[in-house]
This record gives sequence, structure tokens and C-alpha cells, in this order.
Amino acid sequence: MNDDHNRRRGALLALTLLGWQVSARLARTLVDFFLKKSARPSMQSSSDKARRTEQRKADTAAFLVLGGALGWRALKSLLRSIGKWLLSGPKGPRGGATPPPSPADGDCGCAQRGRAADRNLDAEHHIDLARRERWGARLVVLAFSASVVGGISFLVAYWTGGSNELLGGMLALCFCGLGVTMVVWARWLTVHKEAIGEREGASSPEDHAAAASTFKTGAADIRRRKLLGGMAAGGAGLIGAMVISMFRSLGTAPDLTLYSYVWKRGQRLMTVDGKPVAADALPPGGTIIVFPEDSIGSEKAQTVLLRVDPALLRLPTQRQQWAPMGNLAYSRVCTHAGCSVGMYEATAHQLMCPCHQSTFDVLRAAEPTGGPAARALPQLPLYTDSDGYLRAGGGFTEPPGPGFWGMPA
Repeated sequence: MNDDHNRRRGALLALTLLGWQVSARLARTLVDFFLKKSARPSMQSSSDKARRTEQRKADTAAFLVLGGALGWRALKSLLRSIGKWLLSGPKGPRGGATPPPSPADGDCGCAQRGRAADRNLDAEHHIDLARRERWGARLVVLAFSASVVGGISFLVAYWTGGSNELLGGMLALCFCGLGVTMVVWARWLTVHKEAIGEREGASSPEDHAAAASTFKTGAADIRRRKLLGGMAAGGAGLIGAMVISMFRSLGTAPDLTLYSYVWKRGQRLMTVDGKPVAADALPPGGTIIVFPEDSIGSEKAQTVLLRVDPALLRLPTQRQQWAPMGNLAYSRVCTHAGCSVGMYEATAHQLMCPCHQSTFDVLRAAEPTGGPAARALPQLPLYTDSDGYLRAGGGFTEPPGPGFWGMPA
């Protein structure tokens, strides 16, 4: 009864949330429709369109989540119904359950163990224990086999340099298979009983010993014990091998390319479509993403080029010649967590990281002014060639990227 009540309550809650989302979506659609009809086209700003786009995405995500919850509920109920139909045994006279067989009839006798007052829930639900044991063993072997395949695939992918997506997927398959194995074993390879006893006063040592003995006899209700022991040993060994293998990553030395300065002196600044950038290409306040001419598209080499009024610059003395005509170039890789610093506030002259809201003052060599970043963005020295194009005067002032190993945090 409790399970049925919980299922009904969960389904009602999910339907209520779904109905709320449908009503909210319908109301929002009607409001947007009437606003569009009454408003002039010139009043529809890009910010409003972006807001509506984000609202539609949020609504879609909510529908997917609620739909998935309802689908899971339906699938769970369907599987439970199939299991009951598959494992139900014959009924006794007048609809009653067939009494549990005795040990002499070939059964293990587990239904006879325990106190006389214990309820055998399997018998009350007309469960065929032998049939359930056969199907449960098959499902357990299948789920555990999937777990073993996932664990071995994880080890192979890890030692052969597989992608993070493959490693995560195989690890998920391994642990999901173990979880299904334990759940199926508990529900299908264990006799289910309900013991109800009156609460009494303080018990004697003899009562404690009797209770401990009764508790230990419950272990005999677990079926296929040899299979369980072998699978437990195999699973423990596989997980141990996975954990020990991952210690390999803790001792790996850093790749020396992490310390490279990416740019070289004389390289032209190129746009993503392979065009060189002239010194007067940007208006004051303008920005563009540039790369070295031989590394277009490289994530580590991505650089933000911007132009400011040269009179506003407050660069260190040794860098005052690095910004011809007010052109400044900084690494686009945030020094906090490696996100792309892609937003520029021209009024405040600050570059901003969208991930954790770090800000950098471009007039003062991209020193951090807010957020968790503690290091300035590496600056790229610039000069203008005879054709008026911008070129790198050398590499970045320090290796680009977040703090790692020996670099300051």
C-alpha cells in the first residue's frame, strides 16, 4: 500500500508541475503575441529577443525534465507489472496463496525459517521463488557483465589515452551495472519477510544471544551465495585495478608545451579567416580575436586585440612601446580557470571573463580588478611593419593559461 501511495503521489506531483509549466508557457505565449501586435517593430530591441530566446530554452529544459520524470515513472510501473506477471505462481483454493513448500518438496526451506509470526510477503503475492531465482540470476549476470565490460573498457581507454567522454561513459556503465546488480539481487534473490514483534523491556544476555542467532540465520535467505561471492571478488578486483591505475595521473610530469610563450617575434596578427590585421583596422573601443599566422584557431594562442586612446595608457615603462596607435593584445585565456575572456567594456576599459566574473584593466597591463583571478593576462608586445600591419614583438609576457604546477596561482 505504501508503494502504491508513493507512486500515486509522485505521479500527481509530476503532473502538477507539468500542468504549471504548460500554463506558464501558454500565458507567456499569449502575452508575447499581444505585445507583438501592439508594439511597433522599432521597439523590439535585441535584448528582448535574447530574453525570449532564453525563456524558450528554459521552458524546453523544464518540459524535458518533467517529461523524463513521467516517462521514468511509467517505465518503472510497466517493468514492475511485467515482473509480477512473470514471477507470479499458482494460487491456492479460493484465491489464496499456495502455502510455501517444505524442505522435503525440494525447496531450500528458507520460507520455513524465522518465527511463526513472520509474514512471508513472497507467498502473499503469489511469487514463484524458483522462477524468480532463475530470472534474477540471469539479470544479475547480465548487469554484472555490463559492469565488467565498462570497467575493462575504462582501463583500456585510460591506458591508451582515450577521450574524457569515453572514460566518463565507461565509468558510468561500470557503476550503473554494479548498482543494477545489487538492486536486482536484493529484490529477486532474497526472500522478503515482515517481522513484527511487541516491544519488551530490557532483555537478558540469553535473549541477546538468541537474537544474534536469529539474525545470522537470515543470511541463508540469500540465494546463489557462491555466485554472489565470485561476483563480489571480481567487482572488488576490477574497481581496485581502476583506482590503482588512476594513481598514474598523479605522477605524470607536466608537458613542456605548457610553459611555451606561443607567439614568436615577427609573426603577423591574423584573423580567424586568415587575414592580416592593419594597425588602423580597429576603431577606438573595438576588439577582435587574432592568432599567429601559423597557428590560426589554436585555443592556447587565441589573443584579444583591442584599441584605446594612447593618452589613457598606464603601462609599465618597459611596455610603453608595445601598443602602437593604442593597439593592445592580451591572451584570451583567463588566468583563473582557463575560460575565454571574451567581453570588453569599452567605457570602463575592462576585459571580463564570463565564467567567474574576473575583470582586467587593459590600460594597466590587464591587472585583475575583480573576481577570483589573481594574475594579469599575459600581454603580447606589438609593432607595425613597413606595410602597416601589426606583428608580434615576441612571445607573451608569461605562459598563457590558469595557474598550474610551479606557476603562481
